[in-house]
Amino acid sequence: MKPKCPQEITQFSAQLTVFKRNSDTTSENMEVVNIGTRRSQLAIAQVDSIVKHLQTFAPGPEYRSQVVSTMADENQVKSFQDFNAKSIWTEELEKLLIEKKLDVIVHCLKDVPTTLPESCTLGIICEREDPRDVVVMKTNSPHKKLQSLPAGAIVGTSSVRRKAQIMRHYPHLICEDVRGNLNTRLRKLDAEDSSYDCLILAAAGLKRIDLGYRITQYLGPEDGMLYAPGQGALALEVREGDEKTLKLLNSLSHQTTTLACSAEKSLLKTLEGGCSAPVGVHTDWEGDVLVLHSTVTSLDGKQMVEMSMKHEVTTISEAESLGKDLADRMISQGANTILEEIRAGLR
Repeated sequence: MKPKCPQEITQFSAQLTVFKRNSDTTSENMEVVNIGTRRSQLAIAQVDSIVKHLQTFAPGPEYRSQVVSTMADENQVKSFQDFNAKSIWTEELEKLLIEKKLDVIVHCLKDVPTTLPESCTLGIICEREDPRDVVVMKTNSPHKKLQSLPAGAIVGTSSVRRKAQIMRHYPHLICEDVRGNLNTRLRKLDAEDSSYDCLILAAAGLKRIDLGYRITQYLGPEDGMLYAPGQGALALEVREGDEKTLKLLNSLSHQTTTLACSAEKSLLKTLEGGCSAPVGVHTDWEGDVLVLHSTVTSLDGKQMVEMSMKHEVTTISEAESLGKDLADRMISQGANTILEEIRAGLR
């Protein structure tokens, strides 16, 4: 489901953007579904694609999109690992959902904490876009791949996971933080006085705002680079027990994505790693058998636990069991020790 260019959407406290189906006016009796998202071009493009889908497959209600600034949106200087809260992308949105000022929140699943407020639930996981990380080189760079960069080249990323994997497999490279939305980061990369040689980004985000042409390399296990649990998938959060809204959203649910991501997030939850932990995953399907591969890497790249497990998975319960079992096995091999040392260093 490829989104179109987003319509302009204002802040939550300002005027709402209203997506209407068949009329230029709103009936007083028309059901209204308020859909919240973060303040970024990517987030707005994602909610726009969701609204357009619902207008086609769940017509009737008026779908209103509302943009909310989150903790991480407001502070684009602080490094992700320096935030104390695990819900840096979601807390403000969930408050409005609980207060019934929103009915649905559209999230990037990788940014959703493994534990939600008691009155909230992830109702729907949508079909996954390409989950891989990618390299974006500076414009006119002679290089295309990480492997071709010279010693001392600077890789822009604020992700703890990506930094740890770079330190492990490409210790000759230097990682530096780069905050901001996708367009901001690309401008920082391409600036004449930029110190960055490349960025590591998520393929899904670039593709959703028609910037896929900037990708110079797709990264995978063969490159030592695994993606974040849930990366590439959109998740729709609703209030617990709101069956009416869930019914409207049902056509967006995607089974194999839901199962794979449930395994990945279960692994992350068992490891007690937040969405900023250096936990990488890669999933593949062999028929009904889900193959789950994962790494936990120390921040300096010197320690890593890497394991795989596969099992037939046809239900969410089976997917979550696979994730938990692999996490337990990784803990027995020292993964939890690595994560505990990282947590202790951040206190």
